[in-house]
Amino acid sequence: MTKLPISVCFISGPEAERIGRALASVAEWTSEIIVVLNQDVNDATEEIALRHGAKVYRCPWQGFREQKNLVADYASESWILQLDADEVVSDELRKELIHFFQGAEEQFVGASFPRKTWFLGRWITHGDWYPDRVLRLYRRGAGQWGGSPEHCSVELQGPEKKLCADLLHFSNPTITHYLQKFPYYSNLYLQRQLAAGERWSALAAITRSLWRFVRAYIFRRGFLDGYAGFFIAFSTAYATLFRHTRLYQHQQPASPPCHARDSR
Repeated sequence: MTKLPISVCFISGPEAERIGRALASVAEWTSEIIVVLNQDVNDATEEIALRHGAKVYRCPWQGFREQKNLVADYASESWILQLDADEVVSDELRKELIHFFQGAEEQFVGASFPRKTWFLGRWITHGDWYPDRVLRLYRRGAGQWGGSPEHCSVELQGPEKKLCADLLHFSNPTITHYLQKFPYYSNLYLQRQLAAGERWSALAAITRSLWRFVRAYIFRRGFLDGYAGFFIAFSTAYATLFRHTRLYQHQQPASPPCHARDSR
């Protein structure tokens, strides 16, 4: 198979259990694989990456946005495909990408595609989680990761091709793994709100949380994903309330006020 002029770029922590499947989905048809590991990774992630022909580098963790820009600096091919260790290029998407490089790549500087998540024993195809279109393929020099630290994305300088096939996402093997992400993202949100000088609002906390459930479950038809769709909509609403409550907590006194000693 003629390999496409693509450098596939990963940033990774200890992902020995998942990264092999991601690497295998691109190894046969792309020209280069680059993996930037956190310095403290000590499991078999590096060994697995090398076994799939990847070039491996170790760098201190700088945050998702900065790390994703850093790994692209190591790329030597004219196009960059950025993936996470829990993402897999489906056979359908691989075929569509091969077709894209049969002339369409001359008209565009990037391509996006929907991302489909496996959760609670099924593919999620509605609600807030689908189509979850992501732009991950771009011409080197025409894209850069921007946005907030917790919601970064590629900012493209030129026209984008919208592909149809799915990137497969295996981000949450268990509910516990999913819920453990809430504190991390709420911390980033709190830091951003404090930096902007925002004040907590009860109206915003309540209405935004309720809206997230209604939007995901009703308007985006999350109910078609069965109980998993309900859980996602409900937990997304709770995550919104959780983030806003972190700001509320920060603005409360750290300890109760002192009172005069009871005279009885």
